[in-house]
Amino acid sequence: MAKKIFDIVPPKKVLKKETITKSLPTEEKKYTKPHEYKKYNKKKEVTPAEETLLYEEKHFPLRGVLAGSAILVLIIGGILYFKLQKVDIKIWPKTEVLSFNEQALADNSVDTIDLNGKTIPAEFFEEEKDLWQEFPATGNASNDGRAEGTITIYNKYSPASALTLKSGTHFLSDSGKYFVTLQKVVVPAATKQGSKTVPGSVTVKVQAAEAGEDYNIKSSKFSVPGLSGTSYYYSIYAESSKDMTGGFSSEVKKVTEEDIQNAKDILQKNILESVKELLKNKIGADYILLDNAISAEITESSSAVKAGSVIDKFSYQAKAKAKALAFKKSDLENLIEEYVNSNISSPKTFLEDSLNYNYSSSTVDLVNGKVVLDLSFDVETFKSVDENDLISLFREKSSDQIKEIINSRMGDQVLQAQVNLWPFWTTKAPKDKTKIKVELKF
Repeated sequence: MAKKIFDIVPPKKVLKKETITKSLPTEEKKYTKPHEYKKYNKKKEVTPAEETLLYEEKHFPLRGVLAGSAILVLIIGGILYFKLQKVDIKIWPKTEVLSFNEQALADNSVDTIDLNGKTIPAEFFEEEKDLWQEFPATGNASNDGRAEGTITIYNKYSPASALTLKSGTHFLSDSGKYFVTLQKVVVPAATKQGSKTVPGSVTVKVQAAEAGEDYNIKSSKFSVPGLSGTSYYYSIYAESSKDMTGGFSSEVKKVTEEDIQNAKDILQKNILESVKELLKNKIGADYILLDNAISAEITESSSAVKAGSVIDKFSYQAKAKAKALAFKKSDLENLIEEYVNSNISSPKTFLEDSLNYNYSSSTVDLVNGKVVLDLSFDVETFKSVDENDLISLFREKSSDQIKEIINSRMGDQVLQAQVNLWPFWTTKAPKDKTKIKVELKF
């Protein structure tokens, strides 16, 4: 098949085209405005419409974004309006303070609150405690020891005869210390052995007349002062062959009657306070315990030693029992609330958080379990509001219409009303009652 002449490109022309292509820049110069496209692309002729199209292809698709954003805003607005629409209504009712003064009875013999009798239940509580404490002895005493030993008594009286000495006979040592016999002594008479006279003798135990180390004397000779001025004085004498021992003297403490009485007073006071405090902690914070509705007594009390005991310290012990009559705080408040309700005419009610009361006791009978209470209390009252009824009336109403409804229902019994619609561009309350909230403010 014969080739047409226009299908054949002369070699020189092809080469020229390739050369032109290679000479073109690999990256087209950037531009910022549509009309600048011509300026940087002078070799290519384009129409004004093509200039704009080429510019938009090179830049962010602004029109599409704006259109999408508008649609998204409409969708979010619809969700906020139909799903999140709500209204908060705050009402400040006018309040009035009512005050009361009454007497009530807390009685251990009842189990429930009696409004007519103004009586609430009371309960007994008991606690016992043992306590001991150590106290110092303040009395002074001497801790004495008397020296002891043995002596041999001699009798060389002439004419020879035995001599009887009574118990407690004093013997005086050559160092000037007195010792006494501890029993009656018979001293044998002297005997003759040829021309020599042998004194009769007897060995006995003696004790120092006084305490102290000074009586621990060495072996000594003794006379009998009681025989002075008689014919026996120079014939009756004694000697010791060993030292006297055991004499000493020191100051020690002893328990006095005053010590025991002081210990009793201190310990009993401490245990009475302690057992009361123990009982109060046992009762707990949910009960009311009046100061004059608790008593305590000592059931046992004794000292470990007697007066006169030589000792530095001694212990005293006691046992006490406490008894109290208390009543529940919640029972008292419930009685007061019932009393207030019974004395407020409809349609008024009272604000529970405003209840303020004081109490004291004029009479407490712990034997029969009764406490007479003097009460003073006050509460804030206001016209009761049926919130559910109001919510039904507020549906699809504007802010002004809602305020008109509140004023028509409560009149001068309302101080202020505030209506908050949400989202901010809504003008009416939603139809759904669950999205309407009414809050009373005081």
